[in-house]
Amino acid sequence: MRKRFVLRTGHLAAAAALAFAATAQAQDKFTYMTNWYAQAEHGGFYQAVAQGIYKKHGLDVTIKMGGPQVNITQMMAAGQADCIMGSSDIQMMQVREGGVPVVNVAAFFQKDPQVLIAHDDVKKFEDLKGKTILIGAQANRGYWPWLKAKFGLTDEQTRPYTFNIQPFVADKNTAQQGYLTSEPYAIQKAGVKSTVLMFSDHGFPAYATTVSCMDKTVKERSKQVAAFVKASAEGWKSYLADPAPANALIKKDNPNMTDEQLAYSVAKLKEMGMVTGGDAATMGIGVITDARAKASYDFLVTAKLLDPAKVEIAKTYTTEFVKDAKVLP
Repeated sequence: MRKRFVLRTGHLAAAAALAFAATAQAQDKFTYMTNWYAQAEHGGFYQAVAQGIYKKHGLDVTIKMGGPQVNITQMMAAGQADCIMGSSDIQMMQVREGGVPVVNVAAFFQKDPQVLIAHDDVKKFEDLKGKTILIGAQANRGYWPWLKAKFGLTDEQTRPYTFNIQPFVADKNTAQQGYLTSEPYAIQKAGVKSTVLMFSDHGFPAYATTVSCMDKTVKERSKQVAAFVKASAEGWKSYLADPAPANALIKKDNPNMTDEQLAYSVAKLKEMGMVTGGDAATMGIGVITDARAKASYDFLVTAKLLDPAKVEIAKTYTTEFVKDAKVLP
């Protein structure tokens, strides 16, 4: 009797091992690369890892951090990431013109978080005339032509932004670029009263925090891309409700990140409806619409930042993944 029992136990163990192997194989490996060091602006993706949401959707996801010296587009093109986080859909359209066949499949920020920060005597964009404005070189390929055309600002006003708030703090006649959830916090901590002017509140069309993938990946791994988009949307919904699980992983990847900065950023994301506002409120988190994609494309063409002869709008984005995900806030 005992011998038969042992044999059966052995069979059960073998069956269990096979079942475990099948489960492990069911988790498709998928790598997503962010555009900067880990921060609250990446929270939904980290939350989906922390809470097992990707695993529930059959994915074994690795999040790789980007940074100032990391060319994430090159790394994706070399096969080191399945998809990357575009700073904006506009940026990824320009990447496509540069010869990398990349397509936007989701946009988790319905507004671009780019802002100009001025001293508190400035109340609106028009008040910036005559001020020195510190901007990065990349701005000339993005929001700066839009600001010039809309508010009559000039290239003569600009000086290079060095990602240091001290020149702004020291000079009341200066404004600087920033990210809604980052530089305003540092300036507030420095004890300086400021006015934060957000482009998207005045018609700047760009989405931000995209999921951008190679055409080949969208074609050959469409099931995995669909699972990643849906799980990430669920991750963002969960993160805004309780950010603690993701924040623990964010601090592990980026030990310089503080609880205070994370709390400030999450509060801003909620206050401004960055993830859940606009079309996302009724169409689902991460949504891209034809109208918004066209607005971004038309801006680039009008500003002579994109050649329509080289880039067809239909190839720059797809709504096939976000329309099926439909994770409502």
